[in-house]
Amino acid sequence: MPKYTALDVFLVKKSGRGKRGTSGRTGSSQNGEPPGDGGPDEAALFIAETVAALAVLARRHELGMLIRLLEMAQMEAEEFVRLRGNRKPS
Repeated sequence: MPKYTALDVFLVKKSGRGKRGTSGRTGSSQNGEPPGDGGPDEAALFIAETVAALAVLARRHELGMLIRLLEMAQMEAEEFVRLRGNRKPS
């Protein structure tokens, strides 16, 4: 039986594997993506959430450069989601 770390368990819980897919819905997404693949908006949101949790871990262990890199990745992902939300549907 494989051994899992706390990070493995966290990532599986966050990704929704073993459930209905990463989108939490059944069927395909609005943009025709396969089930479980919510497209770029959902991917960016997932990345922002996951990186935020990793930044907490990095802070706990005082990993200075990793903290900054993870925070930048989080800001980029959140900015992507924010800008996509402001677009008018075509």
